Amino acid sequence: MSAPPALLSRAWLVVGILWVVGCLNYLDRVMITTMRQSLTDAIPMTDAQFGLLTSVFLWIYGLLSPFAGFLADRFNRSRVIVISLLAWSVITWLTAHATTFNQLLLTRALMGVSEACYIPAALALIADYHRGPTRSLAIGVHMTGIMVGSAMGGLGGWIAEREGWAHAFEVFGLVGVGFTVIAALFLRDAARESHDAPGAPSTESVGLGSALRSLFSNRGYLFALAYWGLLGLAGWAVVGWMPTYLTEHFKLSQGAGGLSATGYYQTAALIGVLAGGIWADRWARTNALGRIYVPLIGLLIAAPGILLASTIDWLPLALMGLVIFGLAKAFSDANMMPILCMVSNPRYRATGYGVLNLFSCVIGGVTIYAGGMLRDAHVDVSHVFQFAAASLLVCAALLAAIRSYSTPSRP
Repeated sequence: MSAPPALLSRAWLVVGILWVVGCLNYLDRVMITTMRQSLTDAIPMTDAQFGLLTSVFLWIYGLLSPFAGFLADRFNRSRVIVISLLAWSVITWLTAHATTFNQLLLTRALMGVSEACYIPAALALIADYHRGPTRSLAIGVHMTGIMVGSAMGGLGGWIAEREGWAHAFEVFGLVGVGFTVIAALFLRDAARESHDAPGAPSTESVGLGSALRSLFSNRGYLFALAYWGLLGLAGWAVVGWMPTYLTEHFKLSQGAGGLSATGYYQTAALIGVLAGGIWADRWARTNALGRIYVPLIGLLIAAPGILLASTIDWLPLALMGLVIFGLAKAFSDANMMPILCMVSNPRYRATGYGVLNLFSCVIGGVTIYAGGMLRDAHVDVSHVFQFAAASLLVCAALLAAIRSYSTPSRP
């Protein structure tokens, strides 16, 4: 179903603003993973503790995501986004002034609190504006901002080698504070009638308990929950430990390893998220399940890609595997919110995405911490990537199961 003209006038402006916000969101959270050597030289810590810096962020981010999604469903989505952006930007700046591991851990925990509110609200807002033929593409375009931010995270290691680890946090924290002003001026919610399904109760009646009951009584949503959680295992394994794996396995410098891991992977993912969005939108015109089939195909391609990246001893071929993984996995990133729209009540889609984030981040945090424990035990971290490849195949099976419980005609 096409969006009303009043929504179309602002639909792509909203995507453009959120593209920049999403870029900053992921840049600020990811760049710490690319500066391990500089960080541990300045603030001594074990590899398990270094992994914990990302894990604690993910666990808190995930645990708060359902409540953050509820806030976006219950109140104003755009205000939630603006407040979240301002908070995590200030915390990014504060991270630069940490001098002990405990202080650094605290800033990462606060980062998890502040960033939790963004993704559920942003994707729900895009879904409010983009209904029907542009939904997957709009989500895909927004996700390219996240990919660019993740790729730019590689600059953290590069800057750390030249200016010190704290400099990047100071600069990008101030950039985020500045862009908060622009977001506050131009970002607006969709008209109220776009939030509700025909005949549904008004948005004011949304409650956290009713939202959770609606979601967890839906078998299709439960399959989607398991699918997104296992997908998070694969994604965060690469984000958390691929820079270190490439640096050590192929004897690269910290900057080269970080830029290779994030640059090749995220560039491929950027292309994949657009291709996956366009392909799914076109397929959905003739088959309503196209938004499920496209990521399913991508997962079957991504699994061999990550296996290649983590088992080969020739760097160009390993990078090729990383590119294949990034390109094909991104089909899922473009279509998760559209799939969620097919299996859940429209009034609860931000809450629903928040619960998905919870499960994904808890599993991702465990994966990253487990990688650090394996390294401390002198076990090759490549085993984490191999387990991630197996999880992608399980994800494909879960997507196939979701087909039977979807309602593609939902707005």
